[in-house]
Amino acid sequence: MALDLFQYSMGTLSGALVGFTLALLGGGGSILAVPLLVHAVGLTDAHTAIATSAVAVASNALISLVMHARRGTVIWRYAGLYCATGIVGALLGASIGKMLDGKHLLLYFSGLMIAIAILMLRRISAGSENSCVFERRNTTKVLAIGGGCGVVSGFFGIGGGFLIVPGLVFSTGMPTINAVSTSLVAIVAFGSTTAATYSISGLVDWPLAAVFIAGGAFGAVLGCNLVHHLRPYQSALNSVFAGAILTFGIAMAWSTLLG
Repeated sequence: MALDLFQYSMGTLSGALVGFTLALLGGGGSILAVPLLVHAVGLTDAHTAIATSAVAVASNALISLVMHARRGTVIWRYAGLYCATGIVGALLGASIGKMLDGKHLLLYFSGLMIAIAILMLRRISAGSENSCVFERRNTTKVLAIGGGCGVVSGFFGIGGGFLIVPGLVFSTGMPTINAVSTSLVAIVAFGSTTAATYSISGLVDWPLAAVFIAGGAFGAVLGCNLVHHLRPYQSALNSVFAGAILTFGIAMAWSTLLG
């Protein structure tokens, strides 16, 4: 009982951190949720951690999306295009991911974290943002990147926001604040698709997912209010977040390799 209380307490705190991150940066929810569930909460099965994080992050992203949408920063047409190919990709990726050994999956996940952190830091230093208006000429790029993000999202059981935000900026040139808000639509869609496939296989820890979501709702409120006050410092926030992903990735790879 004491162990369960500890796990649920850590799950609530972890959920608050993930919800805060999703609302503030539009990404990083699952990329933080999986290592937190494994190393802080104490889930020993990698597939259960991935499945539970998918349910929790999709729910937390929906809470954040509602708050961002009220502020009018979501570009719904781009979100719809991203989801159109991304959901198909997420189904494919989740089917493949469930067939892999859990330890290998965590090792691949840590490698992805390191690679994405480096790409994020490079994108931040390049920094090109201009328009938030929907343009048809961007349709092909958005569909292609959406499909690719969906595959990765499903494979690793993640919402994919840390991929979606850079992908939206790259394919459309929209400002970061719009990419953060718009990415939440895709995170909800990808995460829900992934969660459904894992749930059918009975891999979700539902009580833990519930406390994770409760903590995430609190964090989402804080993050959404803060991000709109910190627009001038968004690049600095993204740099800090990229550094955190890099640190988590290296730590997870080291822990996994040591067994």
